[in-house]
Amino acid sequence: MKRLLGLAAVAALAVGYSTGAQADGISFSAGDTGQSTQVYRLGYAIDWDKSWWQTSMGRLTGYWDAGYTYWDGDKRSSVSTLSFAPVFRYEFGSGSIKPFIDLGIGVSVFSRSKVEDRDLGSAFNFEDRIGLGVQFGGGHELSVRAIHYSNAGIKEPNDGIEAYSLNYKMPL
Repeated sequence: MKRLLGLAAVAALAVGYSTGAQADGISFSAGDTGQSTQVYRLGYAIDWDKSWWQTSMGRLTGYWDAGYTYWDGDKRSSVSTLSFAPVFRYEFGSGSIKPFIDLGIGVSVFSRSKVEDRDLGSAFNFEDRIGLGVQFGGGHELSVRAIHYSNAGIKEPNDGIEAYSLNYKMPL
């Protein structure tokens, strides 16, 4: 497990240095599912560097998010996931501490179509997310996130699964 996370961290750092200054940061997440499987995620975000509807209350912005998730079930049900999503963010305020809401819909590929007792029906799934958090000065962030995975009825069965996590993002 530690070796797997270490290799994923090295890969994410290598990608980060190769894409240049647009990189927003690397995120680390740990959480749980409703089926008591632990989830660990390493993510890489690239800021869109765009703003819409900027007012004194806040602004709409976004980022691309790519991630690797390890679902630590029993030996028969441990799963890995690669995901990619565009994420819209609404930031409140303009100070050095900004609360935010994230919403995104992306795609994911699971190494197996079953996670614990949930049968996702296929390795390909959609990833719907919502997150609430705070960005601190210097670009550091703390947030909570809920992510739902399902194949949207493309293939049966389509049990779907949710992951709930605590996230920390550090700027590069």
